[in-house]
Amino acid sequence: MHECAPTQTPEIDLTALRDRYLAERDKRLRDEGQGQYLVTEDGFTEFYESDPYTAVLPREPISAEIGVAILGGGWAGLIAAARLEQAGVTDFRIIELGGDFGGAWYWNRYPGIQVDTDSYSYLPLLEETGYIPSEKYSHGDECFEHAQRIGKHFNLYERAVFSTLVKSLEWDEEINRWRIGTNRGDDIRARFVIMAQGPFNKPKLPGIEGIDEFRGHTFHSARWDYDYTGGTVKGGLDRLAGKRVAVIGTGASGIQVIPHIARSAEQLFVFQRTPSYIYDRGNVPTDPEWAASLRPGWTRERKRNFHTAAFEAFAPGQPDLICDGWTEVSRNLEAHLSATGGWATLTPEKFMELREIEDYKAMERVRARVDEVVSDPATAAALKPYYRFLCKRPCFSDEYLPTFNRENVTLVDVSATKGVERITAEGIVAHGVEHEVDCIIFASGFEITTDLDRRLGIAPFTGRDGLSLYEHWASGYRTLHGLTTRGFPNAFFTGFIQGGVTASTTDMFDQQAGHIAYIVAHAFETGATMVEPTAEAVDQWCTTVRETAVDNSNFQRECTPGYYNNEGEQQIRSHLGDPYWPGFHAFEDLLEAWRATGELPGLTLGT
Repeated sequence: MHECAPTQTPEIDLTALRDRYLAERDKRLRDEGQGQYLVTEDGFTEFYESDPYTAVLPREPISAEIGVAILGGGWAGLIAAARLEQAGVTDFRIIELGGDFGGAWYWNRYPGIQVDTDSYSYLPLLEETGYIPSEKYSHGDECFEHAQRIGKHFNLYERAVFSTLVKSLEWDEEINRWRIGTNRGDDIRARFVIMAQGPFNKPKLPGIEGIDEFRGHTFHSARWDYDYTGGTVKGGLDRLAGKRVAVIGTGASGIQVIPHIARSAEQLFVFQRTPSYIYDRGNVPTDPEWAASLRPGWTRERKRNFHTAAFEAFAPGQPDLICDGWTEVSRNLEAHLSATGGWATLTPEKFMELREIEDYKAMERVRARVDEVVSDPATAAALKPYYRFLCKRPCFSDEYLPTFNRENVTLVDVSATKGVERITAEGIVAHGVEHEVDCIIFASGFEITTDLDRRLGIAPFTGRDGLSLYEHWASGYRTLHGLTTRGFPNAFFTGFIQGGVTASTTDMFDQQAGHIAYIVAHAFETGATMVEPTAEAVDQWCTTVRETAVDNSNFQRECTPGYYNNEGEQQIRSHLGDPYWPGFHAFEDLLEAWRATGELPGLTLGT
């Protein structure tokens, strides 16, 4: 939409920053790792399963036999349904806990919610639905509306089972079907199952001592209580007038809600363990002339450009179509190499060395911006992030940092105590001081790298001979292409497992959905009742993933604790799963070659 120039970055003391990064990491490490968060079911089942937006109407339990069950109605489920429909598979149902499509964009309706990546690369099926986002970074209501648009475009509403939580999955060998049990007493027997729960499907709560003793009001940002706060996703939280509010969590959700709370509450306390790095947002409406100039295939080109910047590197002279904090390091590195003539002698080792330097420079610029915006030196110092780019999820806001210049806002830095000490009946204790509040809002994120059984909440999940999926994958994922696994016929998986990973998560879902749709359609066309990878194919794929892997565990261990590195636990569990390291597009080429054989190599088709 406009020319993207490299960013002016300050000089750095690389050795001093490396030492500072490690020191800041060490003071936040906790022995319990992921154990610092509550298991949602332990006294908080209602918190997770209740729906504040849609009344759950009583209905009779469903007893039905269907072709395909898609578990989840967010982006992964919607894309899977669309690709099945295009492949000629129409006998499917989408089972979704929410009262509508949208997934994370259905549940997350907190004030200020907005995408943190380029909308034109993030929102799926834009060309298929003929839609252009209204701005570079779409707000949450536009994302939710787009999910509904996809549902209407592909006639998915008539095949949706809303307000229904899947509780069990069991392979029935007598009928060669998956028996799906739900919280509504359903008995749905599906020939195929597609797991499309998404990475942000289950909120988590910090296991703070006394969390169940507070006598005021509490809620999670993913279940926003507008009856209590007033207002809408646009803000205007008028019912917070005169109230003292605490927010625990300063990740993406906290960054976006805090400015709106500050405008309305009498007093706001922000409890911060680790500061996020905050890029300027610079949101702009979509240029009509640019939109009119787009030609078929434009989304694929843009997503590939985004992926190149975030996961690979720009080639000499390659333009940066995204031009934001996600692409800054690659953009600056390309400019440096072009200006110095470094491309001619560039080795992989030199490339990594230069990229690290540009990483440190970009983060130093982010820290310098804090000093430019926040007036109190002590507060500014506490808000500066000291860790590498992509140790945590990048955040974007033009309003968050200025919020700490307000007299009614107090930043409570709890890094020295590795978090809040405890919650009392009246408030929150930090550094031995009790902060009395009327409301606590947990902006504490989602179950992303916790144990699989905890994330899915499906028990039992058993395949052939009663084999538990959780036991089957206890020592690591074992799949063919990250999509199917031995012992679980006709079950397909989406998400971060053992496949291609790209900067646009929805593009990953689309790659997976297209491949799954091809296999399912082939099974229906040939009359195959079971599809399952051979043991040899699974072994070979696991070997391929292992032998092509790049060991970045040292980078992850040096990161400040968070969900990106499994809260710093010794056993590194990346939020990206065990990816195919040669790259997302190399993986696409591999899948295309596999499909081109027409023989489904490595899969057994039973009748």
